[in-house]
Amino acid sequence: MMNESIISPVTELLQQQGIAYGVIEIPLSEDKKPVRNLEELLLKQEINPQSVVRSVLFKTASDKYVLLAVAGGGRADWGVLRNHLNERKCRMAEFNEVAEATGYVVGAVPPIALPEDIKILVDNSVKDYETVVIGSGILGFALSLKGVDLLNLFGDADQGLFTSV
Repeated sequence: MMNESIISPVTELLQQQGIAYGVIEIPLSEDKKPVRNLEELLLKQEINPQSVVRSVLFKTASDKYVLLAVAGGGRADWGVLRNHLNERKCRMAEFNEVAEATGYVVGAVPPIALPEDIKILVDNSVKDYETVVIGSGILGFALSLKGVDLLNLFGDADQGLFTSV
């Protein structure tokens, strides 16, 4: 299960906490983008594609970055997010803002091992999966771990229903 072929702040955090994880290699297409059909890849490894926890970064009107961890392909519900954060406006972070704010490139952003000034919201959908897949911090690799372990790592992050189907 442990594959230590990659090292990132994410794998270091997991090792530090003694959490078992698997490394999933996502072949990059010729233009160095992760292959879009990650689903197919996961199905081959008998992992439910819905269990991928996406890290959606957005920026609020008051210039704060908030990261929403969401599984199951749900979409962020902007109204709910604004109310929860007590913000007039939220927008998706732009490509360069993501790297600047998180230290990770788009496509590899994990929902954990993030700078402390990023507020994390955990959608209830994350609880639905026994095994979840998260960004590893390194493009071309994802990590699988137990959903329970991931939820524990979120600590006191706000959890709730932040998506609409």
